[in-house]
Amino acid sequence: MIFCVEDDEGIRELMIYALGSAGFSAKGFSDGVSFFEALEREKPELVLLDIMLPGEDGISILKRLRSGEAAAKVPVIMASAKGTEYDKVIGLDLGADDYLAKPFGMMEMVSRVRAVLRRTSGESGTGDAGRETEECFQMGALVMDRAGHRVSVCGNRVALTLKEYELLRLFMEHPGRVFTRDQLLCQVWGFGYEGETRTVDVHIGTLRTKLGECGGYIETVRGVGYRMERIE
Repeated sequence: MIFCVEDDEGIRELMIYALGSAGFSAKGFSDGVSFFEALEREKPELVLLDIMLPGEDGISILKRLRSGEAAAKVPVIMASAKGTEYDKVIGLDLGADDYLAKPFGMMEMVSRVRAVLRRTSGESGTGDAGRETEECFQMGALVMDRAGHRVSVCGNRVALTLKEYELLRLFMEHPGRVFTRDQLLCQVWGFGYEGETRTVDVHIGTLRTKLGECGGYIETVRGVGYRMERIE
């Protein structure tokens, strides 16, 4: 179980949805009061903690977590819209395991969660993270090695940008599912991204070109968005 402490309801629900789509169980909380009440009933495997919160802020919450006993070793990923070096240093010095600067993409968030859980699994147990064992996806001649962050077509390595890689991973993790351009923007570029949906079309175009004969696996659904069909 992952606890998401974020006061913006829209962002919080999106985080929970993205984590659920990635195979994790997640619960959301708008402030420290509701978070600590839930903590008395259930120990999460990881906490996603926003710094800017109503009432008690994230730094204070982190201090309480690390000074207690029951949840002192629960991994914590801090998030802040400030993006200042000071916030990051303070959070990490107080025992945060990682830091996300807003706006961040949902794929980046899920990757950070997986990475932290892998590093801390000996302390926090397996639970939902134990289901995250699939490190390689394959569709036809297209192979993605998540552990090595590599993509190949017919055995030949394909060099992708970070956004192209995250788009492809999203498609390969959800074969057959249609994503709208707005959903792709939110998942890959982040909920605070203010660019146009044309950005998605351009990246899909370059991704298809780089994938060569496998580029056709990514289909355009007219009037909706894109999907990757299941290829045996």
